[in-house]
Parts: sequence; structure tokens; C-alpha cells
Amino acid sequence: MENSEPSKADLTKRPVDAAPASVPAQAPVTEAELRASDADRERVAELLRDAYAEGRLTVEEHSERIELAYGAKTLGDLAPLTRDLPAPGTPVSVAKPQPAADRPPVLPARAEAPTVVAIFGGAARKGRWRVGSHLRAVALFGGVDIDLTDAVFESPEVEIEVFAMFGGVDVKVPENVSLHGSGLGLFGGFDVKEQTVADPYAPVVRVKGAAIFGGCSAKPRRGKKLKEWVRKQLEG
Repeated sequence: MENSEPSKADLTKRPVDAAPASVPAQAPVTEAELRASDADRERVAELLRDAYAEGRLTVEEHSERIELAYGAKTLGDLAPLTRDLPAPGTPVSVAKPQPAADRPPVLPARAEAPTVVAIFGGAARKGRWRVGSHLRAVALFGGVDIDLTDAVFESPEVEIEVFAMFGGVDVKVPENVSLHGSGLGLFGGFDVKEQTVADPYAPVVRVKGAAIFGGCSAKPRRGKKLKEWVRKQLEG
């Protein structure tokens, strides 16, 4: 009876099966790479508003970070925006108040009439003044200049009603304020350079009316940002 078991020589002649190719494992997604939700963006925006109201951020820092927060794609984009801010409810040692003599004086905002009129001349409303929910600008053979860049907003929405005949009205708003509106230009021009800012809590300025043989121009003033509205809103 023949031995059916293979000899050692036969085993050496058989090809050895190649080892299966290794499949590279997909690297796990880190937390920083996770997509940010609307709730994540709003949570960071709320922290930034609190930090501004507490004086931890300047106007420029707050505006820049708010814009980045609402444009963030991932959690990693949001993390640096609050890295240097204390977590909510964390006790922080209070610094010694600066003597009043060493602090720069803050001028009180002026109370102004809600109507600006220029007849055969010019009228201007600018500087640190309180602006309410409604303004009216009338220019007859003259010019009206309304500058809101240093104003203290007392309303989340400001409507400016314009009437210009053989004259002009010029409106300037801070660059971090939404601007909307339109009007009638009859043998004249009515130009509103509309914009919607990223922060949904930013004030809104609406310009409407008519320019007859005259003009109206409303636009953001680049490099000028609204300073006093977040604190008032949070306190309210």
C-alpha cells in the first residue's frame, strides 16, 4: 500500500500563498474636525456677547470674532474664538478699579430732535448723539448729513425718512450695522448700498423716501464700527 502523505520534497515545490495586502485603516475624525451646528455657533456668539458686555473684548475684537463664529464650518474653527475667555460661571478675580482721574472721560450722548431740516443751507447730525427708532431728513435747496457711526443706538431698528428737493441727503452707518431700503428718485437719485451683517442681533437701519431733482445716498462707512448697543441690549 502506497503512502499517500506528501513528501518533504513535494512540500518545498508548492508555491506559498501570498499574504493578503493590508488595507490602510481610515484615521478617526477628531473633535476639531467635526462639523459645527447652528447651536454651536450661537453658543459661541453668546459667550462673545457676554465677554464684550463685561469689557473683555474691544469693539473690533467682538465684531471680528462674531463674524468668524457665524462663518465657522467646524468645531476647530470655533475653539480659538473663546480660548482666552473664562467659561460661564467661572469665578475670576476682580482687578482693582482704575481711578476715575486716570480713565479717559466719556462724553454723554446728546439728545437730538428726530427731524433734521436744511433749507437753502446745510444741516448735520454727527458725533456722539442718541438715535431713536425714527428720523426724518428734509433738504430743500440744501444738504443734510446724517452720520450714525458714533451715535448711541437706543432701538434695534432705525427708520430714516428722506425728502430731498433740489438738495441732497447723505447717510452714513457703521460697517457692523445692517442697512436696507430704497426710495423714489425723480429727476434725481436714491442710492442705498444695502448690506446684512453676520450678527443677527446687530441693529438695522432702513432708509426710504423720495429725491426730486436731488439725491439721497446711504452707505456703510468702512473702518467705523458701532460701539454702544450690545451692552444696552444685554442689560435690557
